[in-house]
Amino acid sequence: MQRRSVVALLLILLLGLAWTAYAPGLHGGFLFDDFGNLPVLGAPGPVDNWPAFWRYITSGTADPTGRPLTLLTFLLDARNWPANPFPFKRTNLILHLSNGALLYALLARLGHLLGYDDRQTWTAALLGAALWLLHPLLVSTTLYIVQREAMLPATCTLIGLLLWLHGRSLLTQGRTMAGLLWSVLGLGGFTVLGVLAKANGALLPMLALLVEAIVLAQRHPVHQASARKAYRLALLTFGIVPAAAILGYLLWAGLYGVLVSGPVGFRPWSVGQRLLTEPRVLLDYLQLLWLPRPFSSGLFNDQYVASTSWLQPATTLPATLTVFGLIGLAWWQRRQHPALTLAMLFYFAGQLLESTSIPLELYFEHRNYLPALLMFWPLSLWLADARKLRLLKYALMLVLPLGLAWMAHARAELWGNVHSQALLWARINPDSARAQANAAQIEMQSGQPEAAIRRLEKLLEHQPDQVQLAFNLIGARCMTGGVRAPDLTMAQAAMRATPATGTLLANWFDRTLPAVLRNECPGLTTHNLLDLIDAGLENPRLSMAGVRQDLTYLRGKVALTQGQPDAALTSFTRALDLQVRPGMALEAAATLGAAGYPSRGLRLLDHYEAVSGNAMEPGFGMSWLHAWVLERQHYWRHELDHLRNQLTLDAKASSVNTPEHSFQSGMSG
Repeated sequence: MQRRSVVALLLILLLGLAWTAYAPGLHGGFLFDDFGNLPVLGAPGPVDNWPAFWRYITSGTADPTGRPLTLLTFLLDARNWPANPFPFKRTNLILHLSNGALLYALLARLGHLLGYDDRQTWTAALLGAALWLLHPLLVSTTLYIVQREAMLPATCTLIGLLLWLHGRSLLTQGRTMAGLLWSVLGLGGFTVLGVLAKANGALLPMLALLVEAIVLAQRHPVHQASARKAYRLALLTFGIVPAAAILGYLLWAGLYGVLVSGPVGFRPWSVGQRLLTEPRVLLDYLQLLWLPRPFSSGLFNDQYVASTSWLQPATTLPATLTVFGLIGLAWWQRRQHPALTLAMLFYFAGQLLESTSIPLELYFEHRNYLPALLMFWPLSLWLADARKLRLLKYALMLVLPLGLAWMAHARAELWGNVHSQALLWARINPDSARAQANAAQIEMQSGQPEAAIRRLEKLLEHQPDQVQLAFNLIGARCMTGGVRAPDLTMAQAAMRATPATGTLLANWFDRTLPAVLRNECPGLTTHNLLDLIDAGLENPRLSMAGVRQDLTYLRGKVALTQGQPDAALTSFTRALDLQVRPGMALEAAATLGAAGYPSRGLRLLDHYEAVSGNAMEPGFGMSWLHAWVLERQHYWRHELDHLRNQLTLDAKASSVNTPEHSFQSGMSG
């Protein structure tokens, strides 16, 4: 009992140390993908009633599931947008500390199952959890708000494994029904919850099978016939079948991608090239885990060079052989060193979904959060064995956590200072267009547009197809006297070649068009903006219907500012026809009404009613459920009727008076 109290006190002190290390980063801002995911909190209005809740919780577009569990937790921090980032970061940190405590419980359970004595088991569990919890690499997951979606699957995995191990223990005691229920709850229930947070929650069954094969099968068999039969059925249903399905899908995706052998969508590499690249990425991750440093490349890794052959770059083949060699060596040593084997295979299995054949971006630090859970446990077991090198091991048990805490604190301080963070990441990633564009924006916000210009011009010489650099250069020029003809030529060239724009185009035009109308940017006119849009429409890499719809819609908005309502209506109609969506019809009609042309807004709604039968069918998964919720609530019908009524009133008023330019209606939310 006394030892348990000491361990509990040490665990509390560890959590306090972790909070102290992370505290400076709680005051940082939103970053990068935060802006692509969190504004949904207020997109149709605040989430303050049940209909709004169901629209919000089904609105996710990432993964077939939409990650509703992650969306649900964001409601703990805000129910409207814009919001304060502090509560989001605080909740992320609380979740990280909770995962550290759960990891301690899992490592202690595994230590007992492997037969270590209590002192070594508890010491190693506490130290293994500490090294993971305090590792500076995980700062870029914990303080990156949107990556709560990477943290929650780890929570579900830890709880699921603990419940499954509890159930299996009951089965070894002959308590069949209770053991089966706990095992199914752990493997089945928490796999579902993990998947509802992010797809890599589906790896829980595979990770449990590793524990079964390496730790349990030989040491703790289920002897009773009925319990053994029930357990085998549960393991087959909730372990082997899901794991085999994932491996089968990844194999099929890899083979199909290699046979197709071409760039994937707007990615500059093929699936085959990605498969060649990921071993190098994994070794980079392992280096960051075992040779930690206060600062790393952070969020911006778009400059990472893909492998194009086994020898290009030269590290491709050695990296591949090393990864497979580590996997083979770990399996070969499973009887002599089961903890080491489990940690290594757990890591590589945890990377399967995000670091193999699915064409995600090549490199992100947050992909190590779940796979690295057991990474430092073998080292901790060695340090906890005080029979030899006692003083050295005791010193390391103190120095390693404190050293990691210092580095985590230094990195958290950086995350709490958006300006310093942007400039450091730009210095670490000199070839990253994202990092340089982000730094340039920070410099402009700080009143240093000349520095932004120097930064952007230098990189544009080598990456002329990066429209984010060209657009930010125009913004900086606007602050220093005006845009020059070469700047516009460069921007048009970038628009003709850029591989993807995401929400960049719409956001930039929304900011820039009003500035042009107010004559705040000499040298930049609405005609220049049209030229940029037309250059994008000429770009074959922007041929996706959604991107062309955005460009065509922007063309209509520019036409409105030029006093050409008929041209605007034509562009809006063409944009709607590219992808028939009620939201698009509402936005375009409201824009026409706000500009003083309600009758044309009504004509656009009439066109939508005529073509609504061609509306896009929702895809499989959460998008279908979201469409069903909207249909049940008659959401679009209500919004369309409301807008039509307002436009009709305004059209009647404008037929008697001068054109109405104070139209304020839109979606009521």
